[in-house]
Amino acid sequence: MTIETKPSNNKKRNTVLAGITVLFLAVGGAYAVYYQTVLAKIQETDNAYVGGNLVNLSSQVTGNVTEIRAEETQMVQAGAPLVMLDAADADVALAQADAKLGAAVRQQRQRYADVAQYDATVALRRLELKSAEDDLARRLPLAADHTISGEEVAHARHAVNNARAAVAVAVKQEQAAQASVTGVDVSHHPDVLAAKADYQSAWLAARRNTIVAPVSGYIARRAVQVGARATPGTALLAIVPLDQLWVDANFKESELRNIRVGQPATVEADMYGSKVEFHGKVVGLSAGTGSAFSLLPAQNAGGNWIKVVQRLPVRIALDAAELRAHPLRIGLSTTVKVDISKTDGPVLGAAMPQQPVYQTAALSQPLQQATTAADTIISRNLH
Repeated sequence: MTIETKPSNNKKRNTVLAGITVLFLAVGGAYAVYYQTVLAKIQETDNAYVGGNLVNLSSQVTGNVTEIRAEETQMVQAGAPLVMLDAADADVALAQADAKLGAAVRQQRQRYADVAQYDATVALRRLELKSAEDDLARRLPLAADHTISGEEVAHARHAVNNARAAVAVAVKQEQAAQASVTGVDVSHHPDVLAAKADYQSAWLAARRNTIVAPVSGYIARRAVQVGARATPGTALLAIVPLDQLWVDANFKESELRNIRVGQPATVEADMYGSKVEFHGKVVGLSAGTGSAFSLLPAQNAGGNWIKVVQRLPVRIALDAAELRAHPLRIGLSTTVKVDISKTDGPVLGAAMPQQPVYQTAALSQPLQQATTAADTIISRNLH
């Protein structure tokens, strides 16, 4: 009985082993096909993070903070007033600029009037010279006949010379007065224009006591407090526009061989999991590795150097509609898959575009209103 069952058991075992071997070969072949058709055309990394613009808001003028109208995590629209400064100093400076502009106009009016005065002085001096010359001409024949003394003639000559000198002085004074006013009217005189510019600057400074949001986004990193002294350049708070996000995927240097600009990419955020997939494309590769741009770059010239595989950030642009449907946050972890099946795109990013990448009109000031106000001051002091 035992001798008869051994061949049967061996036969069954060989059949099972053969089946398992065939199964493994089939799985291996299927995986090889899958790798060649799918995996070999995908470059994947989980060392990827959401990036975005962090717009720091600062004051353009100096002043004490009197109001804060938005708090962290709140949504604000571009142009909305966020921080108010005490306007007392700016109002005083504007009043001083108003007075200086009026004084400049009146000073130029006086200079123009002085030109007319010098013109009259020149005419008077020339009349005096003509009178002195006529007086000398009448005395010369009388001196020849010894009717009058030579001393009297000398006095007449001296009077003519004094009159000529007076004419020369008056002409020089007239020329000096005309040099500062010739070719322009009072309202376009350089001194008036300089005072006008100072007034416009003070007018703008008065308006800038209201600090507005340059872009639409969410408040973050608020450092300003009521009563604090705001100075130009000091960060008050930050605004994060969540519609301007991207992903920086840090691929190993050995994985960059086939990555090209324009290749499609898919992104999965840990925040939403695999159920939400973002679509984007490669828009550029960084000009250097993270270690090269660090505060203390690595020094590899030492004798104990150990090679470390470097990573290079690859910028992935995201679809705006998908971002609106599933908002992301700066710094979130993601997994990026890049389709590298087509490698006909450029290796580096495109050249700088002709149009601005980002811009805002929220900080623009109606300078024409300041110009109109200054012109009103000039007109008021011209008459």
